[in-house]
Formats: sequence, structure tokens, C-alpha cells
Amino acid sequence: MPERGVVDVLHVEDDPGYALMVRKSLALAGSSRLHAVRDGRQALRFLRRAGEHASAPRPGLVILDLSLPGLHGLDVLAEIKADPGLLTIPVVILSSSTDRGDITRSYELHANAYFVKPADLGRFDDVIKAIDTCFLSLIEPPPPA
Repeated sequence: MPERGVVDVLHVEDDPGYALMVRKSLALAGSSRLHAVRDGRQALRFLRRAGEHASAPRPGLVILDLSLPGLHGLDVLAEIKADPGLLTIPVVILSSSTDRGDITRSYELHANAYFVKPADLGRFDDVIKAIDTCFLSLIEPPPPA
């Protein structure tokens, strides 16, 4: 299998602690370049390369929290998957929510995976490694639209 280059990842998370843990975990793997935003509206501007994000790269993966200020993560996911220019970008939900409705709705909106944030730091690192292995190292991403 040919070696893949560094993948741009958009992480949408309003909690600075979780954002830092994701950044540190992905940095250890070295297979991604992380871009972080703190709310759903900013995520959509980044993805659509609008305003201050006009020169943003097209991410090969979005890691999306659900509990965001302003625009809920499920609304962000719905907009991504309704936009022909964005719908092929894989979206992984990384949320504290264990609500069956959130999980079901995420998959109905075509999330590629749903991970519950573990409270244990070691388990959290395992989740990020699994995302890295699966979505940044093994799976061949769709070509840019």
C-alpha cells in the first residue's frame, strides 16, 4: 500500500481540555495536521473557506463534538452532509453524550463513526489512536470534490 501524506483534520471542540488532549494524541502519531475551531458556525466557515478561513485546506477528516455553543453538532453534521462539496468528507463524532437519540441521529445523518469521550486519560488516548489508525492511516479517503 502506498504511504499516505499528512492529512488535514478539522477538530470542532469548545472544551479547551479536550482540544488539547486531541492535539497531543494526534501529534504523537504524526499523520495529521490539526486545525481547531470552537463552535459549529466557525466549523462551517472553515469547511466552506469563508471569511477568515478563505485559505483553509480541505480536511480529510472532521472530528466533531455535539455539545457546541451556538450551532449544535448534529446541525453542523446535517449541513456538512447536505452540501455536495462537503458530503464526502468523513465525519467522526467525539462526544460526551451517551444518549441513544444522539447516536442514532448521528448515524442517520451519515456520521462515519461515533465515539463517546472516555473519562480516563489512557482510554481517551486509545480512542484518538483508533481514529488515527482507521481514518488517517488505513482507509483511503475520497478524492476532494
